[in-house]
Amino acid sequence: MNTSIGQGSFQFTPQKAGLPPSSVSDMNSAVEALRQSKKAWADLSVLQRIVIIDELMSDIRSTADRWASSATEAKGITVDGIVASEEWLAGPYFTMVILRQFRRSLLEIERFGHPRVRGPIMTRPDGRVVAQVFPKRIYDRIFYKGFTVEVWMQPGVSADGLSSTQAVKYHGDKGPGKIALVLGAGNVSSIGPLDIVNKLFLENQVVLYKTNPVNDYLGPIFTQSFRALIDRGFLRIVYGGSQEGAYLCNHSEIDEIHITGSDKTFDSILFGTGTEGIERKARKEPLLKKRVTGELGNVSPLIVIPGVWNEDELSYHAEHIATTLANNAGFNCNATRVIIQHAEWDQRRVLLDHARRVLANVPARNAYYPGAVQRFDAFLTAHPEAERIGTPEEGQLPWVLASSLDPFKENDVWFKTEAFCGIMGETALSAKSIPEYIDSAVSFANNTLWGTLNATILVHPLSLRDPAVADAVERAITNLRYGAIGINIWAAVSFGLGVTTWGAYPGSPPDNIQSGVGCVHNTLMFDRVEKSVIRAPFVVRPTPSWFVTRGKIGVELHKKLVEFEAAPSPFKVPGLLRTAMKKP
Repeated sequence: MNTSIGQGSFQFTPQKAGLPPSSVSDMNSAVEALRQSKKAWADLSVLQRIVIIDELMSDIRSTADRWASSATEAKGITVDGIVASEEWLAGPYFTMVILRQFRRSLLEIERFGHPRVRGPIMTRPDGRVVAQVFPKRIYDRIFYKGFTVEVWMQPGVSADGLSSTQAVKYHGDKGPGKIALVLGAGNVSSIGPLDIVNKLFLENQVVLYKTNPVNDYLGPIFTQSFRALIDRGFLRIVYGGSQEGAYLCNHSEIDEIHITGSDKTFDSILFGTGTEGIERKARKEPLLKKRVTGELGNVSPLIVIPGVWNEDELSYHAEHIATTLANNAGFNCNATRVIIQHAEWDQRRVLLDHARRVLANVPARNAYYPGAVQRFDAFLTAHPEAERIGTPEEGQLPWVLASSLDPFKENDVWFKTEAFCGIMGETALSAKSIPEYIDSAVSFANNTLWGTLNATILVHPLSLRDPAVADAVERAITNLRYGAIGINIWAAVSFGLGVTTWGAYPGSPPDNIQSGVGCVHNTLMFDRVEKSVIRAPFVVRPTPSWFVTRGKIGVELHKKLVEFEAAPSPFKVPGLLRTAMKKP
């Protein structure tokens, strides 16, 4: 495996497809079928789309077990084991949640002309509009007690005009329709399906979906799950690797492209490959003139704000931090890569010690994603002093923590490259006061770390009683150039809530794309989003089901959650709560 380690996300020799690649003839036939149906989709009524969503949720409900089980087996996870719950949550559950959110938005479009914002809409002193979008339904208040979510708009959007920026593809002339090519991601099984749903129900485009070679085993399951779209001619699924992807990207009938993956792949699509591609990028002359959007990875920061934390709080956030790394074996674009701490905080090393102990009890995972071993070796070569935690078996990698990274070595691989495996670093910034430290941490995250996807802040409520600290935290939320920000909760939660957006902070130019361009999910259909901000209690009780310390409870709970989203009912809530409150 040839792996290149440099600034940005990784680059490696692509894995060969597990299933036979689609022939040129089959790909052309798929594109032609979509060409014939794109106008029909563009003109399809809102009520007809709701019928399709109902069919999709019914079919996903029937395939959920096979979907989750296939992913766990492919990743070397025991189907009923401790971490199998990840595949239920980040597969069929997230897909069901977002489909139901789109269904509600479509009903509101039919009735009001646009999706409704249930919370207050505020205009900040700097003129930016912020919409509180969560909690949206009574179940949100039960399952996410104490959570609130805001979507921040880009400058130029007014509070009075906000609704005019929603569901813009559902108004005016629909045009002849478009065909979108969605290039699937190989790590999280719901990414491809949700990108399909986003293109269809938000952007009003029919979809050609090319599976990723890493998880193309899901293709036949998706064919059954999405037959409501396939049977009507609005979706086609094809197989293959980079060769098939390149052919489709350059197909004359493909109007737009969306990718979840590497900035290197994005560059090759936009500018071409080899020396000529590098030269075109330097000249800022894209080879491909189509609109290309993408979510392309991140060196995600977790900023710890000093306070007086008791033992339970230290233990809780040690589990929290460990989870942000260990989830999906570290093969996540939103995994914490750099913990930022105040050098003078007297609990800095205590928190790290707690995190080490948690990671030591998290079983090592199979290094299933291509290039993981090579990236691991490259990072450890750069920092041989980094701690290896756990005892991996053959085909597995240990967890890695590199503490006390020098913040002044701005080009450190830990700061500039997405490791995309179970590797995490820690650095400390010296400051005379906590507000000064917070400002420094934001500057470090924005200007030293690569990427603009997601950032997490941990701050004790007692710390916020100091007005200077509270002001600095709000200033941090304002100034962080990330598309999703979590306060006391891993910002990755923004991926699955549905009312939130998921994507890079806007503004990266094509020749320095960072974490990408455009956003997905966004079921309230905002057109000019800057970021989503999730605020949570400092300690969430019961402990979230997705924490790596929750054991097999997560499997039981996440199966029930899939059933709940398929048919929400207050009668199902007590059983869900009883399961959530079980001890691991």
